[in-house]
Amino acid sequence: MNIRFLLLIATFAVIPTCVMAEGCDVQTQSSSASVPAVETHSCYEYEGMPVSSIDWSCSNESKDMLNSKKTKVDHCADHYQATCIATLTQESLANPHSTSKDKNAKALNIPDNAQVTTYYYDVDHLAQARIDCENGGGQWKAK
Repeated sequence: MNIRFLLLIATFAVIPTCVMAEGCDVQTQSSSASVPAVETHSCYEYEGMPVSSIDWSCSNESKDMLNSKKTKVDHCADHYQATCIATLTQESLANPHSTSKDKNAKALNIPDNAQVTTYYYDVDHLAQARIDCENGGGQWKAK
């Protein structure tokens, strides 16, 4: 058998298991006047992760004081106000706002280059979102 043909088959076998990014679009409203929502519309993407890694965190099963409607998307929209880019950790797989300050931490089953990027569209408290990002070890970028 031709070695090039085998390499071509191996390449196509790997492509479906990895993707550049998948996104989760999040619309948030507070359930209580005493618990304000910092962001009302955001979207996050996992980069460097296998296909469907985002499925669990993008589910609409939540017991938070904030009501969120989550929708899986191919990628987040470009009309954002700011972004937060952070190292993807096991904890942030369940909670995309949780990031790791320890850039050298090795999480099981998470590739070394995996990241979570959060895009902020409608944010009532942009300064607080930035503080949350940077305190969690993320890099904040305003557009």
